[in-house]
Parts: sequence; C-alpha cells; structure tokens
Amino acid sequence: MRRGRYSKTQIPDCRHSNGTSCIRQRTLTSFAGLFLMLLFLAGSLRVAAAQGPVFMSEPPDDAARSGPVASPDDPKTPRRHFRITDPARLSDEAAVEAYTRVKGRMAAGYALSRHPGTEAYQSWMRVNQTPYRSAAHGQRYLNNYVNDKARAYRLFEDAGKLPVGAVIAKDSFTVRSDGSTVPGALYLMEKMPDGFNHASGNWRYTMIMPDGSVFGTTRGVGERQVQFCVSCHLAVESQDHLFFVPKEYRQAGTAHKP
Repeated sequence: MRRGRYSKTQIPDCRHSNGTSCIRQRTLTSFAGLFLMLLFLAGSLRVAAAQGPVFMSEPPDDAARSGPVASPDDPKTPRRHFRITDPARLSDEAAVEAYTRVKGRMAAGYALSRHPGTEAYQSWMRVNQTPYRSAAHGQRYLNNYVNDKARAYRLFEDAGKLPVGAVIAKDSFTVRSDGSTVPGALYLMEKMPDGFNHASGNWRYTMIMPDGSVFGTTRGVGERQVQFCVSCHLAVESQDHLFFVPKEYRQAGTAHKP
C-alpha cells in the first residue's frame, strides 16, 4: 500500500489495516455514494413527471376572443386571462374615444347570449370616470357598471356585503399598438342566494364573448373555464370577494352614462 499519496485525515482508518481491508472499505464507500446519487436522480425524475411539460411562453392571444390563458396541464381549466402582447398606452381622452367607437358593437354582441342584463347593462351606473387598463384582465381596458341592487359598490371599500340580485358588469376592449380597437369579453358577477356556492361567496361568475357565446359560468356551462375567477377573488374574501376600480379612476357617487 502506497501511503505517501494520502494525508492522515483522508485515510485515518487505513493506517493500521492491511491492504485488503482498506480496499474493501473504499469500495463500500464508493458504492454508498453511487447509491445516494441514484436515489437523488430518481426523485428528480418523479417530480418532473408529476409537473408535466414546461412551457416557456404563453400561447398567443386571439384578437377576436378575450378569454383566459390555457393551463399547460389542462387546456379546459385556464388559470388566468389571455394577455395582450402589444397593448397601447392611451390617455384618458383617447380611451374614451376608443370605447365610444366600439361600445355599441360590444353591447349588441353580448346581447346575443340572451343572458339577463346584457341588453341593458350600459344604462346602469358606471363607477369609473374613464376606461382603465387592468393588468388582472390581460391589459384590457375595462368599464364597471352596477345595477340598482349593487349601487353600494360605488362606496368601494365601504360597500359592505352586497345583497342577492346585485350584478356587476365589466365590459372590456383592447387597443393594440397599431391603434386597432377590438371588443373583449363581458365579465359578470351576480350575487346568488345563500347556498349557491360557498367558495365563491355565492357569486356567480359569467364570461360572455364578443360574439355572444358563453365562455363559462359558475355552476353552469363551462364552469371549469371560469373557476380561476373564484380562485382570484378569494384573495379579497374579507370584502365580499370584490375588487374595486383604481382610486384615480373612481367616479364620484352619482351615476355616469358615457
């Protein structure tokens, strides 16, 4: 055994052993290290298999539809809204002009769904002064309307719990960097009776596309496709699952009809 190549700290247990026992000990140590490495690799492979394929970029948004991003795990269970890849940044005046151009076409399209409220929502109280861009809705411009039973919503953080029958309608549109304006989805929140859905705070979420098709509704057609609405609004469960208009865009407490 050639001890000159090793320090005392490296092979302290071999100094008084014969060559055979020292070689056996090193062999066992090598096998133990290899075994631990194989266990680590097996665990990593199990985790990767459970997570499924990794998508490095989101699917492109469809300008004619304003729906959510499909989940890599299950396209029928989206996790958020489609994001606009090239949204324009508009002044308040330009946002009003863009909305004025398309709001009639938007209302007519939503009304094709025959969902209650779609024909009259633009006559309700609007609680924002001008259209505002919402990151949570994929960088679309939104307007928030409320029916009579939801009028307390205009008090924002002081609104309290809204009654059964309250409806909040958010229509949306997109302005791209080339100046084109495209209608988006209509997002509805409707307060239902107790027992409707505990997780949603008894709110029914409905997404209606510009062509009048219903993308999904809580406890109805396409329910899984709007489940992410429930999950998102759970973050504000303490305020009746309500998000509010950004403070700089809030309308003073009187009705405003653009």
